[in-house]
Amino acid sequence: MTVQDPVKARVLLDPYRDWAEGEGIPIHLDFGHDLLSLETGPWERYGARGCFAHTHGMGDFMANYVLEVPPGGKTRPIRHLYEVFCFVLAGYGSTMVWHADGTTSTFEWGPKALFAIPLNCKYQIFNAQGAEPVRLSCTNDAPITINLYHNLNFVFDNPFDFPERVGAAGYFEGEGEHISFASSEKAVVQNLWETNFVHDLTSFKLYELEARGKGSSNVMFVLADGTMHAHVSAIPKGRYKKAHRHAAGTHVHAVDGEGYTLLWFEGDSEFKQIPWKHGFMYTPPFWMFHQHFNTSPQPARYLACSLGSRRYPFISLRRKSAEGLFAQSVSQGGRQIEYEEQDPRVHRKWLEAIKETGVPSEMGEVFDEPAILALPQDRLTGVIQQPTTTGPSV
Repeated sequence: MTVQDPVKARVLLDPYRDWAEGEGIPIHLDFGHDLLSLETGPWERYGARGCFAHTHGMGDFMANYVLEVPPGGKTRPIRHLYEVFCFVLAGYGSTMVWHADGTTSTFEWGPKALFAIPLNCKYQIFNAQGAEPVRLSCTNDAPITINLYHNLNFVFDNPFDFPERVGAAGYFEGEGEHISFASSEKAVVQNLWETNFVHDLTSFKLYELEARGKGSSNVMFVLADGTMHAHVSAIPKGRYKKAHRHAAGTHVHAVDGEGYTLLWFEGDSEFKQIPWKHGFMYTPPFWMFHQHFNTSPQPARYLACSLGSRRYPFISLRRKSAEGLFAQSVSQGGRQIEYEEQDPRVHRKWLEAIKETGVPSEMGEVFDEPAILALPQDRLTGVIQQPTTTGPSV
């Protein structure tokens, strides 16, 4: 018996997909994207231009779209019941946010700034330049919000206000509060900054996080008292991070520096490689190992946005991260591969890459680099070896 269209219309629905397809702007789908070069189209909802930058690893909760405001232009005022973090890819401008009491906050930004729109606040974005467009990368939890309520009027025309999400008066001026915590004596110390706006991710203060790699540093954000998480990490010159894996939907943006990221599932025979420079964004699929490599003569920073903040972890995997177990080795039931456990091809590939850029290795205290370079080719093929692992318990 053939299923008729009326029946098909009542099962296996995806309201977020239907909404995205109905917005009339380009939808790009890939493992990752160069957000600065994606084609955009007129977006009536914003009165500007935009496109969806969907990825194979976006998962069920998170998504990304690019918003482009023409020279001297502005968006329409808009509000929505999903959270959004805006990372400035290019250009200078400002944002006006309306509060529940009728007052407004306006703040100016430039390239590599990050800001959050408090939940369901009306806001408007302005391009301060007369010659060049502005591009913003907007990471959001619209998929879970639209799929949960499956009513666009409720999501986009809801008058309910959340004044507690706005935060302190200076949060839209770049002021904030530093929070340092560890969930237990053995847990990694984590450093958070609570605010709504960060002027420049390239110069913002980071804190030592040696557990993710020697010389590694990091700061995590609580933005607009939200359920979404963001953090910025830096990789020193001549070094790279340890491999790790986590839930789907973490949108990783290269902020500065150059290099690459390797990705693989346990048991794969080959790595997938993503280039690393400002404008590139990708999302590792669920439980796919990934590892970040700096090949430039200066530190390289990246921004990662995902569902589940340190304040509101939301899902069990994120709660384990908030408890400090994100840097525990897979051989101990965690999700990180320690340097001494990684496949020799990883370090060999990086040594060859930095030789081309003229950057000396700073990792000789960890690896016997002459021995790795001398390995015969038959030792550098086959299945990617990993330490014994457990399932996704953390």
